[in-house]
Amino acid sequence: MVPPNNAYWPPSPGYWPSSKVRSMNFYRGFKNLWGPSHQSMDQHGLTIWLDRTSGSGFKSYRPFRSGYFGASIKLHPGYTAGVITSFYLSNDQAHPGFHDEVDIEFLGTTFGKPYTLQTNVYIRGSGDGKIIGREMKFHLWFDPTKNFHHYAILWNPKELIFLVDDVPIRRYPRKSDATFPLRPMWVYGSIWDASSWATEDGKYKADYKYQPFVAKYTNFKASGCSAYASHWCRPASASPYRSGGLTRQQHWAMSWVQRHHMVYNYCQDPKRDHRLTPECWG
Repeated sequence: MVPPNNAYWPPSPGYWPSSKVRSMNFYRGFKNLWGPSHQSMDQHGLTIWLDRTSGSGFKSYRPFRSGYFGASIKLHPGYTAGVITSFYLSNDQAHPGFHDEVDIEFLGTTFGKPYTLQTNVYIRGSGDGKIIGREMKFHLWFDPTKNFHHYAILWNPKELIFLVDDVPIRRYPRKSDATFPLRPMWVYGSIWDASSWATEDGKYKADYKYQPFVAKYTNFKASGCSAYASHWCRPASASPYRSGGLTRQQHWAMSWVQRHHMVYNYCQDPKRDHRLTPECWG
């Protein structure tokens, strides 16, 4: 594993939202969704794996309309091209073909190259068929196969914030109802074969002579306003401010990560039709 350039640690964000949310036992909040034979649980957490017969995925029992959602994840080392390990929010089963989705995806890689962490936002079916993705991609400042690191999505009515070890790496503000997820979503995780696109646009495929590809999850957190909660339920915040947003120190940490470790931003891609992504304007 070759570390990316500028592979030193980001400045402290000064606030740690994960510390405000209690960890939960996997079975209290989640259930297997598919590939039950490729999932196991022990005192250390959840293990899911992909081989040539199947991958595996899980889903929260409850849908949420806002909240903090995180898990500590350790990725598979070595050749993982074509393999996606994910932690995300979605309502695709409730609204097939017309769904919202907020993704943290780890795009598998080849020997000597770092994993890519992809964040993405789909709004009302734009991920189905005619894709309008809102991808921002990063090479992390550590090797995610060596230890567990905490990855999280903070979703409230004003914004989406993606965090790695409590460092904000991306803030996606609600600039309009048309470009922001407003319907309840469930929390998911999975490992699966996405050879058609995952690694260098599909150049490198999953190679099952390296199977099984294993992902480990622990320290599950899912707290916020469920779809059934009172409208008095207070949305989560990634900062000390009850109204949301980030502190100046958090903004500085996020800017540092984007300056040194972001490798793709859809808003800066000249090949994209930005008439379809008005949140990039201005």
